[in-house]
Amino acid sequence: MAHAATASFQRRAAAILRGLHKLYPDAHCVLDFKTPLELLVATILSAQCTDKRVNQVTPALFSKYKSARDFAESNPAELEAIIRSTGFFRSKARAIHEACRRIAEHFGGKVPRTMEELLTLRGVARKTANVVLGSAYGVTAGVVVDTHVKRLSYRMGLSGEKEPERIERVLMAFVPRKDWNFFGHAMVWHGRRVCFARNPDCPGCSLKKICPKRGV
Repeated sequence: MAHAATASFQRRAAAILRGLHKLYPDAHCVLDFKTPLELLVATILSAQCTDKRVNQVTPALFSKYKSARDFAESNPAELEAIIRSTGFFRSKARAIHEACRRIAEHFGGKVPRTMEELLTLRGVARKTANVVLGSAYGVTAGVVVDTHVKRLSYRMGLSGEKEPERIERVLMAFVPRKDWNFFGHAMVWHGRRVCFARNPDCPGCSLKKICPKRGV
């Protein structure tokens, strides 16, 4: 029974991956950035906030603060004022400040290139680390699991888990490693364009034939 279930999941994951490649061949992180540090900061700001809003805020932010040391030595009130519209601005400012202080003091001002080191930074969990590693460094360490990927993984019958790290482990087992970075971003794109949290466009979804539509 377990073997049959595994084979079924593998076929479904493969079919979904093929469909995503057809739909979004250029799927990528849509946060605007020029350096790994900018991407790290932007990803921290994206929590409970749209990427569009983050991209509206970061030009002024990155113009004022150009290095980890700049962020680490920033005036809290000034930093909070710039990022206020992203929501939870006090906790985000604190996370950026402390993460950048550690980067400046322990990593020579450079954003770490490993999952283990990134996870020592305040405000950085596996999702943020995967975004930075995959999009800034081209390192395949895991699958980005945000609210969209979590929702779609359940609806598509790929995972019944609720915790992001458990979902990620399931996806890593069924998606080829070379596609981990792409898969996470493509699922996010599909979640934003078709498989909405409310009223998903199932009739207009090209993946509907392989989706069990488990819940809406």
